[in-house]
Amino acid sequence: MLQRSRSLIVAAWATLVSQIVIVGTGGAVRLTGSGLGCSEWPNCTPESFTPVPEQGIHGLIEFGNRVWGGIVVLIAVVMLVMAIVQRAGRTIVTLAGLVVGLTVAQALIGAVVVWMHLRPDTVGIHFFLSVVLVVLAAVMTWKVVVGPSGPRVAARGQTILVHAMTAVLAVVIVVGVLTTGSGPHAGDGGAARNGLDPAVMQHVHAWPGYALVALLGAVLAAAVLRGPRRHLRFVVATFAVVLLQVAIGIVQSNLGLPIGLVGVHMVLSVVIAALGAAVVLSLRPPAEAAPVASDDREAVAA
Repeated sequence: MLQRSRSLIVAAWATLVSQIVIVGTGGAVRLTGSGLGCSEWPNCTPESFTPVPEQGIHGLIEFGNRVWGGIVVLIAVVMLVMAIVQRAGRTIVTLAGLVVGLTVAQALIGAVVVWMHLRPDTVGIHFFLSVVLVVLAAVMTWKVVVGPSGPRVAARGQTILVHAMTAVLAVVIVVGVLTTGSGPHAGDGGAARNGLDPAVMQHVHAWPGYALVALLGAVLAAAVLRGPRRHLRFVVATFAVVLLQVAIGIVQSNLGLPIGLVGVHMVLSVVIAALGAAVVLSLRPPAEAAPVASDDREAVAA
């Protein structure tokens, strides 16, 4: 298996973790009503780049999220540069480039969210792009840590089952975004909602969630019977986190959507998306390759 440097592995993990953490900081902005804590972008106020005392804690929370966003961009750029310099391979460089480009786009969408006064459609796009970024970062990290994929060993039926599970997972996330857009946590007391009935949307969100649990059960049964062993481990991890997510969803609904549980629910959604990517990738074993000179790495890297 092609070996990566320790520094590249650390950079890949840092990219993935930072993309997950910013979902938590962004959730804190919304759940504390700090979405317009900074009324302008890129300045926090028309006169100041940083928060002023009059904005209180809301300005600090929103500005803190922006600062972390800058750190996320920096980490992504470092990862891209290291992948190019270390000749990590076309696939890894491409994934790192996509992460950089979409992270910058995410910052610009954040500006639009502020300018549009937290319209639920712009906020939903902002969150869903975070899901995409986490998945891309997870795939990139897999390619760096595990290496390029080998030939398919799983049965076609098992592969179809896994892809059906990930498709339903995508539906769960999309419906979750719509459900959030109908609920009380708008990011600001004056922000618009999408007009959907939140009580109805909670049930609509639950239906594909239960379908996801059923499909994961089938994926788990297939993994137990057929393997591969690494695939089974990731399926078990995904199933456990999804069951935790379902439990949190039920509890938060019955308790009136407390912000702490809602924040955990948001972060777990992108963690599950990353695990879902790992479940798909683990269907194939890593390709075995003899040690090669650095000049030949581009040809063998995934």
